[in-house]
Amino acid sequence: MHSRRPAEGFNVVALQASERARARSLLDSLTESSIDLYRGIDPSLLARKRALQHQINVHAAAQFEIFGDADPEALGAADAEIQTLIAQYQEVEAQIRRSNPRYATLVQPVPLSARELQQQALDADTLLLEYLLGRERSYLWAVSATSVASFELPGRAEIETLAQRVYDRLKARPRRQAEGDRPGRVLELKTPRPESRGLRLRDQDEAQASEAAAALSRMLLGPVAELLGNKRLLIVADGSLQYVPFAALPDPTALTVGQESRPPLMVAHEIISMPSASTLAVLRRELAGRKPAAKTLAVLADPVFAKDDERIKTGARRAASQTGQPTPAPGAEIILRPISKNSDGEAGEARFSRLPFTRQEAEQIMALVAAGEGMKALDFEASCATAMSDQLSQYRYIHFATHGLADSERAELSTLVLSLFDEQGAPQEGFLRAHEIYNLNLPAELVTLSACETGLGKQVKGEGLVSLARGFMYAGAARVMVSLWNVNDQATSELMRRFYRKALVEGERPAAALRAAQIEMWRDKRWEAPYYWAAFTLQGEWR
Repeated sequence: MHSRRPAEGFNVVALQASERARARSLLDSLTESSIDLYRGIDPSLLARKRALQHQINVHAAAQFEIFGDADPEALGAADAEIQTLIAQYQEVEAQIRRSNPRYATLVQPVPLSARELQQQALDADTLLLEYLLGRERSYLWAVSATSVASFELPGRAEIETLAQRVYDRLKARPRRQAEGDRPGRVLELKTPRPESRGLRLRDQDEAQASEAAAALSRMLLGPVAELLGNKRLLIVADGSLQYVPFAALPDPTALTVGQESRPPLMVAHEIISMPSASTLAVLRRELAGRKPAAKTLAVLADPVFAKDDERIKTGARRAASQTGQPTPAPGAEIILRPISKNSDGEAGEARFSRLPFTRQEAEQIMALVAAGEGMKALDFEASCATAMSDQLSQYRYIHFATHGLADSERAELSTLVLSLFDEQGAPQEGFLRAHEIYNLNLPAELVTLSACETGLGKQVKGEGLVSLARGFMYAGAARVMVSLWNVNDQATSELMRRFYRKALVEGERPAAALRAAQIEMWRDKRWEAPYYWAAFTLQGEWR
């Protein structure tokens, strides 16, 4: 209708429909998080909720059978049991919301109109790029503080095929790896996924990867190249585009020159990702007048994943071997076999190796903080108990440096992996799952998930990616830094060192600090490949 009658503003109406479709669930969550849902609630409902949370954790932990195999029937039965528990948990949550006196009278949040977006979410230096993928054609809105422009793009299949190709190549290890390159913070599958996570680019692939990224930039950014200037870009993506780090795409204004002269988009633009533009306005309302936390930085890093870890007392390892359980050779990785299946329908074998550079990362960024202003939880202290304690609510910056797992089928079970054993070598709950993060109280300026695939999650129609990032935003974080693929351990440590120096010492805003740190990495020959720096994106408030 807009193409037929462009003066009547149908593209603006379509933008508002797009915001309604994608913003509803998260807007409800963010508004809900600002009230006390449990005031006046039947204690039996709360008890039921806590019991179900515990049962979900127990059954999810049973997905990983250490040093053993499970038959397919047992795997299927366990999957079904977890699904049943999650459904029961969601129903209890719904009952709590329905029966809460304050919730019953709460005015439901309404996604913003185009004019409200311009007034409340944008400024003269910011351009909103909102994408909506459709079967026959897709759409792009470019919204500034004073204008709304819309463009037709190719259909979903064409865009997502190219986006997947770019994503697979960006997350592939470069052919020429840096000296001392170490494995990523990664859940390695014995049966690899079709996209071959962790593959190494061959010579001919490097040129193809560059051309694929250029093609995607032309497709997604070419129509608005003249509008970009040097503005901050607020990206509201859709479908597989939510997995693409726009910062690493070539600047569309430089696509006519050779490959060596194509700077990535981040060189001229600060880039922020959001599930919807309306979400930003809601965040700002919730953050208005909030008193900053008293202390600066809390870091959880270098957890203990294996029974034979040298940090566990020798006597504890001896006692464990006397129980009849096989004891791995010193230095071996813990081997876990998840019940959940990969995309081929096969159960995979997962390995959690120790991440030594996370310790270096923690030490380096803690050195930037004044005495008494930081908390460093390493080894056994990098635990779920620490993460779920009231301690973390005292800090403005919270940093997790560990393994991360995204459950693409059951978003509630996406997790950060913390210490799986105590000092005596006894197993303990070490999976901080998304459904538990929602119940935390973290009024932080920034939560950094320096792990693997923490930005991924279940893609739900009308909701975007239900992920760990959403859980931390619900818990009170103004911003969340997440990763889009299995990051390299040493490179991530280097990126975080540079990021925190700029944020904590030089006083840059988190969004500006991330951009500056990534540009420095790109300009360093050792780390210039996007594989090393482009995985991390910032979601939330940029100011």
